[in-house]
Amino acid sequence: MRLHDTLATPDGPFVVIEEDGLVVAAGWTDDPAALAARSRLSGGQGSRGVVRAADAVAGYYDGDTQAVSRVVVATPGTAFRARVWEALRAIPAGETRTYGQVAAALGSPGASRAVGAACGANPVALFVPCHRVTGASGALTGFAWGVAVKRSLLAREASRG
Repeated sequence: MRLHDTLATPDGPFVVIEEDGLVVAAGWTDDPAALAARSRLSGGQGSRGVVRAADAVAGYYDGDTQAVSRVVVATPGTAFRARVWEALRAIPAGETRTYGQVAAALGSPGASRAVGAACGANPVALFVPCHRVTGASGALTGFAWGVAVKRSLLAREASRG
């Protein structure tokens, strides 16, 4: 069964879509249908209901920056994108990596653009922390939900770790 809920966060409304208890889409929006379309979910956003991940999102914003890393996600995509998303989940809260560093860690040092594309296609923002990836200079480049949200998340994590 697919459920969605819109949670209030300091960074604005945050929609979580779960299927059978697994997070399949998440992002800062108040439009579950748009999130489902962006995440290429066939069958749409499902029914409104309470999602299991709500407590983890609340915990994250209350200071437990590890809460979201304990949530199980389902991220369909290519094998390379799955490896990128797994690598992003391994970046500790309060730290960042560049697209090039992530590519090199995956054994593909020339694949920084592909890492950027995987970040841009990440269907489960916050749970797969693509906000922890920066440009080569450390600049806060490209974030589907806006650079202001990315900056806020990084500042929150830096202060709490």
